[in-house]
Amino acid sequence: MQRYILVTTKGCLSRYEGVTHKPILINAINARLHPRALSLKQISVRWNAQKHTPNKPNAQNSNEFTFTTSGQKTLFNGKSNLHPFKFITERDRMLVQATGLLQKLRINLKWTLTRSMKPFNSDDISAFISWILVSNVILIILGTTTFASLIIYLVNTVFAQEYVATQVGNLLTKNSSVSVVFESAIVPDWSSRKICFNNVFVSRRPKVSHSFTKGSQNEAAERAKLAITEKLLVSREDFDDGNYAQFDLTMDQVEISLSFSKWINGRGILDEVTINGLRGVVDRTHVMWKENDDPRNYLNVHQPGDFEISRFEMNDFLITLYQPNGFRPFQVSVFNCELPQLRKHWLFFDLLNANNISGTYDNSLFSIHKKYKADDSPNNASPWKKVTRMRVDNLDIDHLNAGVEGPFGWITEGQVDMIGDILLPDKDPDALQLSEMFTVIGQRLLKEAQRHSALLLPEPYQVPQQKDIDPQQYFIMDFFLRLHNVTAEVPLFDNALSHINSALIRPIVGYINSRRTYIPIKCQVVKEMSDFEGSWTIYDCRLMDDLSAEVYDAFADYAADDDRKNLRLKRIGFWSLQLLAQLVLLSLGSIA
Repeated sequence: MQRYILVTTKGCLSRYEGVTHKPILINAINARLHPRALSLKQISVRWNAQKHTPNKPNAQNSNEFTFTTSGQKTLFNGKSNLHPFKFITERDRMLVQATGLLQKLRINLKWTLTRSMKPFNSDDISAFISWILVSNVILIILGTTTFASLIIYLVNTVFAQEYVATQVGNLLTKNSSVSVVFESAIVPDWSSRKICFNNVFVSRRPKVSHSFTKGSQNEAAERAKLAITEKLLVSREDFDDGNYAQFDLTMDQVEISLSFSKWINGRGILDEVTINGLRGVVDRTHVMWKENDDPRNYLNVHQPGDFEISRFEMNDFLITLYQPNGFRPFQVSVFNCELPQLRKHWLFFDLLNANNISGTYDNSLFSIHKKYKADDSPNNASPWKKVTRMRVDNLDIDHLNAGVEGPFGWITEGQVDMIGDILLPDKDPDALQLSEMFTVIGQRLLKEAQRHSALLLPEPYQVPQQKDIDPQQYFIMDFFLRLHNVTAEVPLFDNALSHINSALIRPIVGYINSRRTYIPIKCQVVKEMSDFEGSWTIYDCRLMDDLSAEVYDAFADYAADDDRKNLRLKRIGFWSLQLLAQLVLLSLGSIA
């Protein structure tokens, strides 16, 4: 049987084997062996006879004793030796003398921070301030949304909701002139680490101040209902003073996440945005252009703070679009939209490179998605590894011929199916793939130079050398067009015939009217990426002009081929008639 005597020496509790059977009382004089020894009135070691079973040496708790200090008991086990050589510190002495829970908590906290019980000095206070500042800076940089959610949660009380809404709204709607009203307070969503806005009303109208306020759901609904009425759009003269797209929109929920690094770099504070349940109207009836105005004059000018969203999602989108020049209003809906990025300065280009967009445009289905190729294997020698397909089915032709020159402007009625494959080259192409890309790009650039020379433009088109061509800097789209039940007319005015060459206008119109049931067209467009910088529509990047030029060339080839075919038929018919006449004459000669 093991027996223990506890003594104090050099500020620690040591264990020694001895010969004793009775509880031993060690007086406080033993605590004087070391000046830092535990100062106690008495230390008692009691043998745990209640649980001691000498007949069963392997029984549980057979070799235990308790160490009692000031009424507190510590259990020691002779077998497992759970508490060997416990050093006595200043904190232990103060904890023994402490009487309350708060006093013990203060002692433990101070010991954890400074490892000393001395009063705080200037060095300690400066260290605490530095630690607090650095930790908050790290939290702002690494968890901007969490930090903002915490601040909003702390200050978003009943009395401060209006102030919080104003400050947050002004920050989020920077570089824009919109009025925002939302139903309730801003709600941090801790599970998704985003900030949620519920029942949001967004408006951009002339003579409407830039504000972000809190209102009721009924107020937002009444504003949206008022905005959707046609009378408001056509008869209110106070709205007819803004040459830009105006809108009144309601959103069921908007979720955003923030990024400090983007904000400090001048790319906006928004990181991810999700919009659900958007309804409203977009009014473009007041948009006007000067005569012979260049669409590139309306390109966006980049400013520090323009948003660059890392991920954008939108679901359940439905608006009514009003176009200028008395065009009929129609609806645009988006079932779901997922963009890997959405930048204000590259808005149209990011829409063309969406992961997935599906919806309807004037009751015509459209979609933009990544095309999955069945032959996408390492042995595939195609240089185009990423293909984004854009498709529109059964679209009325009046959406393409309104104010547009060229073949689309000559077609007065009908429907069109459009398919566009946007080709993105491989980042690490081999020599064969690189040669194919150079061939495709070079041919399109040479054709563009020939078109410019045929138009006798004052500035000739400079074809870059092959060594100066970077395939990553070019936008290539294979365009497929199918016309159904179309009718074309020759323009009445000469200025409408100056698109490329007015010599083939009548043959092209005749060909369209003779083949009106179904006309397939295939062409390819090559543009520089820089043309999409600042572009928001298909017009200001000149993509519509390029498509019109390619469609014109395709129609010209079809018309010329049709003329050649008719000429061949006439020649074959004349040759057949001549042969028949010779046979008749030979027959008459043989009869005679």
